[in-house]
Amino acid sequence: MGELKESLLLAFERAVKPLPLEISTQQREKLIDFVLLMNKWNKAYNLTSVRDPQQMLIKHIVDSIVVAPHLNRNHYIDVGTGPGLPGIPLSIMHPDKHFVLLDSLGKRVRFMKQAAFELGLKNIEPVQSRVEQYSSDTQIDGVLSRAFASIKDMLHWCQHLVDSQGEFLALKGQYPEQEIALLPEGFEVLESIKLDIPVLEGERHLIKIRKVS
Repeated sequence: MGELKESLLLAFERAVKPLPLEISTQQREKLIDFVLLMNKWNKAYNLTSVRDPQQMLIKHIVDSIVVAPHLNRNHYIDVGTGPGLPGIPLSIMHPDKHFVLLDSLGKRVRFMKQAAFELGLKNIEPVQSRVEQYSSDTQIDGVLSRAFASIKDMLHWCQHLVDSQGEFLALKGQYPEQEIALLPEGFEVLESIKLDIPVLEGERHLIKIRKVS
């Protein structure tokens, strides 16, 4: 095992120890391998502005997997996923759930397909498309969004993806009071969850929203 992988595994252990997550050895390996893959491709593909693998681990991986305990449906779509965040870490945490990973940039989708191949991920479907032009053959239960847009814009662009049974999950920093005040008619906040992540600076919140039928 390489030196970098070893140090990432140690950092990961420290970061997730206080979190209410069950992570198998195989899942740990895959999450670290995903960081190594991102780091390798980042040089040529410019997938993320975070350059340091240790920072990627905390800011991208840990920040994504804290959402895992709050996913209780089967089919999710991650809009504006970039290199697969939070979709790929969540797909590793939930091998039983299906994730469509949507991005409009071809190089990011190529990277995600390579990641699926190298990490043996059978439950992700990377798709190159603008969100407003995408429609799914299977029913989507939840729309995930991390750093994609404001809540208002997210609902505007993504409202065609789920019906009133589905939910929108917005990953935010501090509690987005103003964005929630501007919630469009026909939507309601189901739940606001404060995510406690000791290794990350600043607050994290998960806002669950649904259509009012």
